[in-house]
Amino acid sequence: MGGVSAGLLAVALGGVVYGVGGLRHTGVGVLRAAHVAQTAVTARSGSGSDAVLPSRASSLTPAATGPAPLPPSTPLVLTIPSVQLNAPLLGLGMDGKGAAELPPFSLPRTAGWLRDSASPGEAGTAVVVGHVDTTTGPAVFWNLAAVRPGAEVDVARLDGRTAVFTVDRVQEFPKTGFPTAQVYGPAPGAQLRVITCGGGYDRSKREYTGNVVLFAHLSGVR
Repeated sequence: MGGVSAGLLAVALGGVVYGVGGLRHTGVGVLRAAHVAQTAVTARSGSGSDAVLPSRASSLTPAATGPAPLPPSTPLVLTIPSVQLNAPLLGLGMDGKGAAELPPFSLPRTAGWLRDSASPGEAGTAVVVGHVDTTTGPAVFWNLAAVRPGAEVDVARLDGRTAVFTVDRVQEFPKTGFPTAQVYGPAPGAQLRVITCGGGYDRSKREYTGNVVLFAHLSGVR
């Protein structure tokens, strides 16, 4: 577990920013990995969207004033009580060909934690991703955009502790103007990002036009 040491790891699912889900998606797609400089990203264009795994810390992110970061531990469940969201978490890694895994469409209510990011509660930026919908209907993060600043996000961990986060903001970004450094750059303390698709749906490209990103900081431990 932990951050990307040799530089940011760029993984692409077809398009320009990380998009997970699609009303008419018929497959997961291929995520490519490539090393890039600390503040630069390369992405390929296509029919989905991209993600960049974070380095460990952005001056654009508000400094956390909560408890000291926790040691690494595998996250098990993410809960956002204000929108009645309760999501089991899968650990998502990279296969031998450099492709990153995504939560399977067969488990639409399951989200994924990117193991190349920090574990939730650990110092750095933890990244959780999930589909907004599938061909059968809404998926785990269908109402992520409804979460408001100040809301609580809980992540139950394998070590028996629960990392409690407070939402700083939830924003929608167009894929063509995604602020990579703001979302994935270095951040003080223990930070959390939850990402799903957003914006309109381009039926000709079979992809969403943007992404919804939840930003939160560690504010407690139970």
